[in-house]
Amino acid sequence: MTVVRTAARPLLASMFVVGGVHALRNSAQLAPAAAPVTQKLEATVGKAAPQVPVPHEPQQWVRLNGVLQLGAGLALATGRAPRLSSLLLAGSTVFTTAAGHRFWEETDPAAKGDQQVHFFKNVSMLGGLLISAVDTEGRPGVAWRARRAAKDARREAGHLATATRREAKLAAAKVG
Repeated sequence: MTVVRTAARPLLASMFVVGGVHALRNSAQLAPAAAPVTQKLEATVGKAAPQVPVPHEPQQWVRLNGVLQLGAGLALATGRAPRLSSLLLAGSTVFTTAAGHRFWEETDPAAKGDQQVHFFKNVSMLGGLLISAVDTEGRPGVAWRARRAAKDARREAGHLATATRREAKLAAAKVG
């Protein structure tokens, strides 16, 4: 792992570890702000996967999100499953931002400005998480490896076809 990744992952993860602990400690205070988003999320998950048990209380959703942020944040910080951790944190960031920083609903100009700053900070962090989610650490990605394997298979099939034609000509020459 490069020095940049060694430093960048814990830096990016730090906000999620702190945010996860905060959500777990203060879920009752955060739940009212999360309620509009959790209600929509509960309905969507209920329709898409009715067999999946979903929380019915906003406070449960806040706690679940806190556990996800804490766990995935620690995993990202320590370099364990960094792509998966980044992807989970990106999903969490979308919901956290939608629940906690709806600046367009604020009427007080100062509060609206604060919420707007937090909203765009989260959008920026989402960008960093998406970059981290696709970071292959300099190794070829799955798509590249699949294209390379297909190209190699086509080339090998061509070589085999040429060798087969050559052998067939030699066999025909011996018979005739």
